[in-house]
Amino acid sequence: MSGASFHVKHFDREALAQFGVSRETIARLEIYVALVLRWSPVIRLISRRDEAFVWQRHVLDSLQILPFLRELAPPAADFGSGGGFPGLALAIALDQPFHLIESDTRKAAFLIEAARATGATVSVHPQRIEAVALPPLRLITSRGLAPLGALLALAAPKLAPDGLCLFYKGRNAPVELTAARHQWQMKVVCHPSRTDPSGTILQISGVTRARPLQCPSA
Repeated sequence: MSGASFHVKHFDREALAQFGVSRETIARLEIYVALVLRWSPVIRLISRRDEAFVWQRHVLDSLQILPFLRELAPPAADFGSGGGFPGLALAIALDQPFHLIESDTRKAAFLIEAARATGATVSVHPQRIEAVALPPLRLITSRGLAPLGALLALAAPKLAPDGLCLFYKGRNAPVELTAARHQWQMKVVCHPSRTDPSGTILQISGVTRARPLQCPSA
C-alpha cells in the first residue's frame, strides 16, 4: 500500500483527553489512522477529501459516544464497519471486544490487519449482516450505512431486550425518524453531534415492530 502524500491536520489531543483516552490508547489510534491512510487510496476506506481531516471527521466523530458506553457490557457489534469507524475505534478506546460486520472482503481484510496492529479485540465478519450469527447484542452501532428503518430491520432480530442502538445520522435524521415510526415502536433520545453541526446521534432502545392500526368494531 502506498503512503499518503499530503498533510494530515494535527489532531486535538485535548479533545481526546475529554473522552478519557489515555496516552497508550492515543498511540494505538495513531497506528490505526496511519493504516487507514495507507490503505484508503486503494480500497477507499474514507473519501479522498476527508483524508487530511481524518482525526476530526472520523476518529473524534466515532469516539464522541464514549460517555454513553462506559458502563455498557458486551457483546457489541458495529454494522457496516467499512474502515472501522466507529467500531474499531471504539474497540481500541474502550479496550473491549466488538463484532465488526463488513461484507466487502477487502475492507474486512483491512479490519483484520488493523486489529492485529493495534491489539484490538475484535471479531471480523466478512458477511452480510443478516447472515451473521451473534449472541443477543447489548450494543449496536452504525455510521452512514442505511436509512433508519432499514437499520432497525437489521438490528431488531439481533438486539438483546435491554440492548441499545447508537446510530450516527446527518441532517435527514428527523425525516428518517418520522418514516421509521410507521413500522417501529422505540424509545429515542437525540444527541447533537459534537463534531458535525448537522449531525445527530440517535440513541434507540425498546425496539419492537409497530402494531398495525385496527378498525374499531361497530
